[in-house]
Amino acid sequence: MKRQTNVLLAALIAGALTSVSAASFAQTAASGPTTADQKASKEQTKADKKAAVAQAKADKKKTEAQSEANEATADAKVKNAKKAE
Repeated sequence: MKRQTNVLLAALIAGALTSVSAASFAQTAASGPTTADQKASKEQTKADKKAAVAQAKADKKKTEAQSEANEATADAKVKNAKKAE
């Protein structure tokens, strides 16, 4: 009987320590962002801004090129219309 009591107590103590350890770890992990997390976030924000600027520049160049192509097409249509007269 004494052996069973010791085994039971050992199991209860082990379970209690495991719960305390898990709670302590969870509290530490959820305490907030670390310096590395903040630095990574800042770097990601910078990269996102650079990507947005690059995309805007590419869109502008594409729009300008399309505008020039449309103008060239219009000029060609005018020439063809004059030749047809």
